[in-house]
Amino acid sequence: MSKKPTSPGSFLSSLMMEYKLTPSSLSKAINLSQSAIRQIIIGKTRITPPTALRLSKFFDQPPSFWLDLQQKADLREAEIDKELSGIIKGIIKVKKPPAKPKKQVK
Repeated sequence: MSKKPTSPGSFLSSLMMEYKLTPSSLSKAINLSQSAIRQIIIGKTRITPPTALRLSKFFDQPPSFWLDLQQKADLREAEIDKELSGIIKGIIKVKKPPAKPKKQVK
């Protein structure tokens, strides 16, 4: 099994520790509420495209980095959803129809 992806919140928390940032100082730097930052850190709020743009500018990373972290966390969460797992097990893969014969040009 592949390595468990890092959650956006835990990665943000580790960056904040590395740079000695508080939710208050990061909040002021990127014009986002302290509450929103805390909610991201504890995994209650997702990284949205606007938030990814703010974090990417501040930490000098591409916005896609933050969105990829969020997407991986979302997929991981969906994979452990028991109701969804039951639905997915019942889905049959689509099969391509046979190719039509090409018409010959006279």
